[in-house]
Amino acid sequence: MTASTTRRAGAARSSLAAVAAIAVTGSLLLSGCGDQRDKISDRTSGAPLFGMLPKKVQSAGVIEVGSDISYPPVEFRKNGRVIGLDIDLADAMGKQLGVKMKFSNGDFDGLITGLKSGRFDIAMSAMTDNKGRQEGVDPDSGKKVGEGVDFVDYLTAGVSIYTRKGDNQGITTWDDLCGKKIVVQRATVSHDLAKAQSKECGDKGKIEIEAFAKDTEAQVRLKGGGADAASSDFPVAAYAVRTSGGGEDFELVGDQVEAAPYGIAVGKGDPQLRNALKAALDAVITSGEYKKILEKWGAEDGAVDQAIVNGGK
Repeated sequence: MTASTTRRAGAARSSLAAVAAIAVTGSLLLSGCGDQRDKISDRTSGAPLFGMLPKKVQSAGVIEVGSDISYPPVEFRKNGRVIGLDIDLADAMGKQLGVKMKFSNGDFDGLITGLKSGRFDIAMSAMTDNKGRQEGVDPDSGKKVGEGVDFVDYLTAGVSIYTRKGDNQGITTWDDLCGKKIVVQRATVSHDLAKAQSKECGDKGKIEIEAFAKDTEAQVRLKGGGADAASSDFPVAAYAVRTSGGGEDFELVGDQVEAAPYGIAVGKGDPQLRNALKAALDAVITSGEYKKILEKWGAEDGAVDQAIVNGGK
């Protein structure tokens, strides 16, 4: 065999090897694409609202949810698991949308900031929908601090006061708190109400307010005698009264006030995601699963008939 023939034979073998490599690579690429298509197909089978989601969420297969996971029974940890009303409702909505709802913990007063920075896609954390949050207005100064957020409203809840059991000190209304100390979670409606009421107390004496990052921290302070009363959203206050110390630590006093919607917060620039969430919530309500979830967590009195966008005042 001549040198020329040897070179041609070597070239032929190289060409065959290259063709084989391309074939294998193509096969792997097709296989990978097939696997990806299969995963999407598996996830979206039986998910009628997948097509409503933004493309980036469809591709990710996940909606990142910011939440203060210390607010039983709405969201909290038990035996290492994150559970609660919001978790169950989000899971049901995720099935309609064909994506996973992944909850990440954060302080309540930082959730909207986290949403705007892109850390979360949405915030779902027993957050009251009101005009201030919609418009990005600080409740203390009245000044605009951002563009605000949109809400998909899913529950109605008022605010309640509770005290140590057998030691209510005659407290039945917010006016009765003048001259006393209350503990609340920071940046909540309870916090805002306490500050507003304190300004109205006049000669009765201002309300001493101690605000915590977590509602559970406020409960511990009240239980230990560090305050006269605490305030939380009604479902949370009622759960604490029912469960803390086997029902022996606290008692509800007076009626709940300031009934308002809980909303899922979505960025103003993400109307497609907002509308998809609204459609998913409506589907869960219509199916009857919504009612079952609320009954499971003792929140059926706050049920809504349909999802509303920006229903808070």
